Amino acid sequence: MHEMSIAVELLRQLEELADDRNLVKIEEVAVAAGKMRQVVPEALTVAFEAVAYGTVAEGAKLCIETVEIEANCRSCDLTFPASIDSYICPECNQADVDIIKGNEIILSSLTCRQAE
Repeated sequence: MHEMSIAVELLRQLEELADDRNLVKIEEVAVAAGKMRQVVPEALTVAFEAVAYGTVAEGAKLCIETVEIEANCRSCDLTFPASIDSYICPECNQADVDIIKGNEIILSSLTCRQAE
């Protein structure tokens, strides 16, 4: 279950932010996860709850946005929606593409309280 390693890294980033910005409570965390990462939202939520226990992020709501896959054809420069099992350019039928969206995992926002 790679969601556990994602949750551990996410918590590491949150704790670093909490230390740097004097945060006392993280209430909500938004993450953008590309479809290429094959994240199972329910599994990531459970993993995050487990690793956040006893930390500044305990009880935080985890919101996961799925980012669709987008590719750019190196042959004809067309940008098009792709899928995990198909990267064929619909314009020139080439498979020589760059994935430009959908391979990321990004901490996109958080709601928190600072110490007074």
